[in-house]
Amino acid sequence: MTNLRITILLIITLFNFSAYSFPIPEDGKVIFDVIRKNNVIGSHEIEFIKNDDSLFVKTNINIKVKVLFVTAYEFAHESTETWSEGNFIKIDAHTDFEDEREYFIKGRDDGDLFLASGMDGKLELDKNILPSNFWNIDVLKQKEIFDTQKGVVRTIDVEYLGYEEIKVNKKNIKCNKFILNASGNPKDKSPFPEYTLWYDENNELMKFQFTDEGRGKKIITIIRSN
Repeated sequence: MTNLRITILLIITLFNFSAYSFPIPEDGKVIFDVIRKNNVIGSHEIEFIKNDDSLFVKTNINIKVKVLFVTAYEFAHESTETWSEGNFIKIDAHTDFEDEREYFIKGRDDGDLFLASGMDGKLELDKNILPSNFWNIDVLKQKEIFDTQKGVVRTIDVEYLGYEEIKVNKKNIKCNKFILNASGNPKDKSPFPEYTLWYDENNELMKFQFTDEGRGKKIITIIRSN
């Protein structure tokens, strides 16, 4: 396991030259299509806003599944991460599931700790914890991450699967491929899914997917559309 983590660290570090551990697109925005059964069912957008020494990373996820023109499932998530000098210092987030589950997530750097709240109430976390935004490939180097959709800590295990060429926007792109598994929480309605992630040679997230265990085990694919 130690050798695997060293391999992942070397791969991730190889193309990391910016003040932040993740790339920032020139137009400041990344858009993904959310696909289920070959149909686009939603969008996953990330916007990067620089303000002096701060960087705000805004994520918006909106999913709607219709059956015979009737909405059968909805999911919405929005979050704003605040970064300063390459450090994650604050988060405000809101997640609305299709049932009565709704979570308001907050977190902030408090010197020696990162103080957060969410599904598990108030938490005192390691000051260096990272949010579970897969755009940031540094997430894959961690042992624990902060789940921004529910406001809980999850232990993760990552496996590097090597290079794979995938098609994105009609272009063949050579990517590093990873699998990520995370620990469950007693309040989870279903097991945390296994994620497969593809990053290009500039560490930009091109595609990720998981199996929706609660809805017929259908594969959900999130792929770059811009």
